[in-house]
Amino acid sequence: MIPVTERIRQSLVSLHMARALETLDQVLSRLEKGEMTAIEAIDALLAEELTLREGRRVGVGLRTARLTPIKTLESFDFSFQPSLDRHRIMALAQLEFINRAEVLHFLGPPGTGKSHLATALGVAAVKAGRSVYRCTLAELIDALAQA
Repeated sequence: MIPVTERIRQSLVSLHMARALETLDQVLSRLEKGEMTAIEAIDALLAEELTLREGRRVGVGLRTARLTPIKTLESFDFSFQPSLDRHRIMALAQLEFINRAEVLHFLGPPGTGKSHLATALGVAAVKAGRSVYRCTLAELIDALAQA
């Protein structure tokens, strides 16, 4: 008869849960010491695996979207561009414009943060599970001409 912990290991391998497998011994140790309940142990294993997978998903989404270098709204200096309405930009970060099928246009002279804001909203969309693809207007026109 196979011990329970070995069956758990085999199950984690079969389910491709590499991160949960890595942390299993640590979680079991904490469980044995009474530092956590059985349900907390299960939660910890699943949370570790979910965190790893979510990180991978976001990483792949960002690479596929061509959103490099990564920019975020938190790193945008609103004091540098005081004409921007910070609250309006932060409202855009809720991504409701996507649900309404609206298009955003950032217009202005060079160096005003248009690319930073567009990239930051793209990053937020990827993190929210949306598909994103960034291209220049020239690339878009070329793709449309080829189609």
